[in-house]
Formats: sequence, C-alpha cells, structure tokens
Amino acid sequence: MINDLLNTDWREVGVVASRALLSLITLFFISKIIGKKQVSELSLFDYVISISIGNFAAEMSMNLDSQVMNGIISVLIFGGVATIVTILTLKSITLRRFFIGSPTIIIEDGKFVYKNLKRLKMDINDFLETARIAGYFDISQIKYALMEANGKVSFLLKDEYNPVNIKEMNLKPSKQGLCANVIIDGKVLIKNLKKVNKDEAWLEKQLLVKGYKSKESILLAMVDINDKLRVYDKKDVSTIKNVLE
Repeated sequence: MINDLLNTDWREVGVVASRALLSLITLFFISKIIGKKQVSELSLFDYVISISIGNFAAEMSMNLDSQVMNGIISVLIFGGVATIVTILTLKSITLRRFFIGSPTIIIEDGKFVYKNLKRLKMDINDFLETARIAGYFDISQIKYALMEANGKVSFLLKDEYNPVNIKEMNLKPSKQGLCANVIIDGKVLIKNLKKVNKDEAWLEKQLLVKGYKSKESILLAMVDINDKLRVYDKKDVSTIKNVLE
C-alpha cells in the first residue's frame, strides 16, 4: 500500500480531479434545469433518469480512456429528455399518468383490493409494516389506503376513528370519503364527473356560483362525498416572498 502511494501518478490524479470537478459542475446545472425533488418524491421515471445521470458522471470522472465530452453529452441528453418529459407531463394528464403514474387503491371502504396488491407486488406483511410506520397498528380503523405514484402509502381513517375521538365523545361522525378530481390544470375530467353522477352542465353552474367564468385559471377542482365543489386556482396568493431563497 505504501509503495502504491509512493508510486502515485500525480498527473493522472490531477486529470481525475479536474474531470470530477467538471462532472460535478455539469450535474449541478442539469439538476437546476430539471428541478429540485427529494429522493422520496421521485417517480420511477425520475429515479431511472437520476441513476443514469449519476452513472454517466462517475464514468466521466474515473474512466480516463473515454473522452470527457462523451460523458457531458450523455448527461445533457438525459437531462434534456427529463426536462422535456416534465414540461409535457405538466400539459398532458395522459402523459403524466404514463410517465409519473397514478395512485393505486389498496384498501377501499375497509376492504383490501387484492388485485391491486398483486399488481403492486406488495405482500400483506409489507403493507402492515407500512401501516405501522405511519402509526396505524389496527388496520380495521382504515377506510382507504392508496399507494401514491412515488411509492408512499396514504391513509384515511374510518369516520369513528378520526383523531378528534368522535366515537369516545358520542358525537355524530361527519361523513367522509375520497374526493373526485374533476378539473386539473384547466382540463375537465369527464370520467371522474360521471363517477360522482355529475355532468359538465352541473360543473359549469357550480363554477359560476363560485365566480369562475373560465376553467383555464383553475389548478384543481374536487367534488367531495357531500357533492361540495372545492376549487383551487392558479393565482399565487402567498404573501411570503423570497424567504426560502
């Protein structure tokens, strides 16, 4: 080991260091272009892109037999594809579902949807562990469980087991259930409207009541189990500016 250190080719070390620095700079700018996401929030597509770019950067740093430009071009191509897909998925719900995925129901009305468990390749022990980690040791209290596109599982408790302890206080539990998304990014989801027994005429009437003459300004509109329409527009109403920069 000492002999290896004494016989170190410092010129080669300098080349590796410069290539590593260049790959780091390239990765930094590509990451700025693609956007910031935590690892836990990555979809399958984002994960594949990130792993591939990381491999290209490592290869560019360590493989002295290959040209630096080869690695840079590879990183730029993958980063460019990721950026294009991100833009397309913001504009198209169909492409968003294809590349990013959509939530999968695991428990519906307190009952397991077994075919979805099989499709997710998730056995019951994995699910029970996930539920315990989330703080739900008694799954009989769970009304809905959904696996999100990023692999996390979301839970909705049954009415009588709400955190406010409605059952113990002998109060009448409020009716709860899943909300149906009927507008996303200004686009009406006809299938979801039909699932809640509504049509576009009803939706337009409700929007007019709430003061919305156009759907283009609506980021998200949902119909809850009580047939109440909730609307979130695209306006930035935040009064906090540049606090987190």
